Order: sequence, then structure tokens, then C-alpha cells
Amino acid sequence: MDNSNKKNYSSLRTVEWKNNKVVMIDQTKLPNELVFVEYDNFNQVADAIKTLVVRGAPAIGVSGAFGLALAVLQSKATTKDELISDLEEAKKILFATRPTAVNLGWGLEKIMNVAKSGNSVEEIRELVISEAKKMADEDIEINKSMGKNGSELFDNNDTIMTHCNAGALATVAYGTALGVIRATRENGKNVKVIATETRPVQQGSRLTVFELKHDGFDVSLIPDTAVGYSMANGLVNKVVVGADRIVKTGHVFNKIGTYQVATMAKQHGIPFYVAAPLSTIDLESKAEDVIIEMRKSSEVTGVGDKKTAPDDINVINPAFDMTPPELISGIITEKGVAKPPYEESIPKLFEAN
Repeated sequence: MDNSNKKNYSSLRTVEWKNNKVVMIDQTKLPNELVFVEYDNFNQVADAIKTLVVRGAPAIGVSGAFGLALAVLQSKATTKDELISDLEEAKKILFATRPTAVNLGWGLEKIMNVAKSGNSVEEIRELVISEAKKMADEDIEINKSMGKNGSELFDNNDTIMTHCNAGALATVAYGTALGVIRATRENGKNVKVIATETRPVQQGSRLTVFELKHDGFDVSLIPDTAVGYSMANGLVNKVVVGADRIVKTGHVFNKIGTYQVATMAKQHGIPFYVAAPLSTIDLESKAEDVIIEMRKSSEVTGVGDKKTAPDDINVINPAFDMTPPELISGIITEKGVAKPPYEESIPKLFEAN
């Protein structure tokens, strides 16, 4: 793959539909090399979601939709019922890959509804592919609106802390939390960023710092254990993170370690914001019903091929944690910023939709 591409990562597509194939940036190869992978089978897309070739809630939602678009092309069905049945099977496989991010279910459901509205096999194929492509384009516009709404909360010369990667690489392009940071700079404000490394998979050091450095931001990397130090020493003015699921009470599920960052921010009187599209908000589930995905122990017992822990030890490796609403200053969406009490402000965002 040609690495001489000089386009900004903010405009580089994380996931794209090209010539009836799904093209993704392989995020497991970053920051060492920029590699694009092509898939023509929905099982490959499911595997890519599971193995973090693609990650970030909005990007996973669109990838799931593209997975179903591949499934309609793969299906040998000759009737509408057969095709819908094949799609239901593909949907199950795709949905099982990452249970915590609500966008995946949202993307799959949206495509299934469109598929069921078609009358013939041919019409369903066309509808599904065009809807999936539309969802990818809309993701960028949503992020830009979210960025604009969020940028008003940040001031000239702010230093903004972020955790994990909620940037262009977590979405189709532009980003959620990093989209807010990008929009703040586009408004003419000078901002610096402090990024946590985000153990154990290092999405902060591998991805966030990679895309911010590429886009010319003043960015500093810290170990996850230096969050308190940075805040206590006045190095941070605001925090903005993304989310994988937000329930209507304002409880936010995001990358493991977010709860610690929010708790520290509260302790030091630093505003803590969450940026996420409405598709990440789950109005049905209660906080206690959300399944937290547990990941394999090898992510914690080593880095690459290098062992960093003894053999045969117990490992607890949750991918996400829950941040309660009392720690959150505002939830930034494409329809505006929700403020506490969230049980009132979150439903209002959907009325504005």
C-alpha cells in the first residue's frame, strides 16, 4: 500500500465501501505502518471487528452495516424470505463480536429494517448497499455537527485530556471527542492535548497520538498512572472522551480507565465531557443490564511477543467501565449538549431529532 498519501487522517476513511468490497485501515498495524485491508465476505468483517482491526463505536456500527451489505451480495437466495433469513444469520454473527458498543446493534437493525422494506431480491440488494453507504457519509456530518457544538465548551489555550481513541480512527472520519478538539482548533482557538496511553491495547499511544501528531496538534503522551499527577499540577483544563454506550440516566460506558479519569477530574474541579452521537445512546437498557465485554488475558500478560507477567496467573481484563452521571459535566451530541439532570436532558435531544 502506498504510504505517500498526504491527506489528513481527519479526512482519511477508516472504513469505506469500494467496488462491492469493504476497505478498512488495519488499526492493529498502527502506528508502525498504514495498511488497508479489503474484505468481500461478512465473516471477515465480523473477524475484523472482533480482533480490533476496526474499533470505536461509530466505526463498528458502520462496519456492521457494511458487513450486511456484503452478506446480501454473498447470498444465493432467490426469494425475499430466503434473503432476509440469510441476513438474519449474518446479523447474529456480526452482533456477537462486541456486546458493549450500542452502535453495532443500531447499525445492524437499521439495515435489517431497510432490507425488509424491499420487495424483490434485487431491490433489497440495492437498498441495503445504498443505506450502508449513506450511514457512512452521515457519520462524518454527525461528527462535524458534534464538533461544532462541543467546541463552544473549550477556550483558547486550553489543555484538553483525552482517554483511549475517539478520533477519526474510531469513526468513519473526523472523530467524536477528537472531532470536538479538531473543531475547537478550526474555530481559531489554540489548544494542546494530553493523551493517556490507554493500557492494555494502547489505543491512546498507538492511535490518538498518531492521528493528532499527523494533524499538527501539540500533543503529549502520559502513562495512565499519571492522570492524577497531570491534574494536580495544573497541566489540564478540561477532559473530553468518547463513549461506547450511554444509557438514559447519563451513565456512560467507555474504555476501561475512563471512570478513574472522571473521578480524578471531579477531585480537581476539572470539567469532564463525553462526546458521542445519538446512535450511542441506549434509551432502553438500565445501567446494570449492560454487558461489559471481557477480553483475553494475553493483552495484559504481555506486549506483542514479549511476556511481562508470569505464566498461569489470574487476569481480570474488562474492555469498558461505567462512569456515573454525577461525574459528567456534559454530553456532547450532534443535536446539542445535554447537561444534568440527564434523565430530562437526554430525551430532549431525541425530540430535537
